[in-house]
Amino acid sequence: MNTFKRTVLLLALASLLLSACGRGAAGRAESSLAREKNPDVSGADLQPLVDGNNAFAVDLYQSLRTQDGNLILSPFSISLALAMTYAGARGETETQTAQTLRFSPQERLHPAFNALDLALEESDASLDQDQEPMQLNIANALWAEQTFSFLPDYLDLIAVNYGAGIHLSDFKTNFEAARKEINDWVNDRTGEKIKDLLPRDSVGPDTRMVLVNAIYFKADWLDQFDSADTYDSSFTLLDGSQVTVPMMGQDTTIPYASGDGYQAVELPYAGNSAAMDIIVPDAGRFEEIESALTYDSLKELLGSMNQTSLVLRMPKFEFESSFSLPGTLGEMGMPAAFDPGAADFSGMTGKKDLFIGDVIHKAFVAVDEEGTEAAAATAVIMEVASAPSSDLVLVIDRPFIFLIRDLESGQILFMGRVLNPQ
Repeated sequence: MNTFKRTVLLLALASLLLSACGRGAAGRAESSLAREKNPDVSGADLQPLVDGNNAFAVDLYQSLRTQDGNLILSPFSISLALAMTYAGARGETETQTAQTLRFSPQERLHPAFNALDLALEESDASLDQDQEPMQLNIANALWAEQTFSFLPDYLDLIAVNYGAGIHLSDFKTNFEAARKEINDWVNDRTGEKIKDLLPRDSVGPDTRMVLVNAIYFKADWLDQFDSADTYDSSFTLLDGSQVTVPMMGQDTTIPYASGDGYQAVELPYAGNSAAMDIIVPDAGRFEEIESALTYDSLKELLGSMNQTSLVLRMPKFEFESSFSLPGTLGEMGMPAAFDPGAADFSGMTGKKDLFIGDVIHKAFVAVDEEGTEAAAATAVIMEVASAPSSDLVLVIDRPFIFLIRDLESGQILFMGRVLNPQ
């Protein structure tokens, strides 16, 4: 080979190598694009997203409420993680996912999620000098098998709209190390409240991608409870038996509503940018009220609240919940995504070679005199086929439903129930 031909060949090889480095060899999991920090999204796209997310939140709660005991979940975290998966869904898988999660078309959904996510993390609330600012941290990440090819357009969409950092991992031969790395990332981004999101054997040599969302919330009450007014009191369980719990109390003026079989209050957090809503069914009517709850009835209830002076007593509580969601989501209307023979995530790879092996969710909540701390994480595992005194008194001494929502957008961040504060 003469010198000229050798030079041309070396230049061609160098060009190919540079191209591979810039895009990820063979289209593997790399993107050079930064997150779009100012998405061009109007209220016409943002409000339907919030309404759809909240409708899914109530649908999912209704599907999970048949489980025993207390319940806490972050439907927003689940929606965010599955939105990143939806970006690669096509055909019937895409249709079922959109219908179940109440998603709009792809071209509108992802910029809207980006705008909502960014808006939720912006806190411009006015605070008193002795109040701690509300913390709301939302993070997304993606772990991909280092030898597997993904479409650059899919990876770019995730990077631009979700700010998801991409981590290359060796799932084929060292999946335990990848699992530990994911769990450490989640633990770090949830204030160490969500530990071991991925249990042993949740990932393996057939895992090709794990998409993860983590959310952490911490806020003081606008009007904190005085710990001197907390004392042990009885709380009546669904079966009529009683347990003793620490019960907080205060005279306050807050949004309140009552209806057939229930009372409800809204406790604002410092800065008035978020609040906890509590729905307290009358004794003996918890199942009736809980089973009848829909997004429309929830909106009507929240809209009927008025500022009311009352004596409030409520229990301190702290617990966590964890779920594996394929069965639940399949029954809700998206079975194709979990079926190796039917799943179509060709928007990720250009082929119908991936399906969702698992959707794992874990959430934590703690409520005391100072405020609320809550955290959650969701992992989608892609596998290859193969105040003043008042006459009104509300004592929350029985099971109740609660939600934490952003007041500006109305987005439900967490939703759950307390059957036993212990």
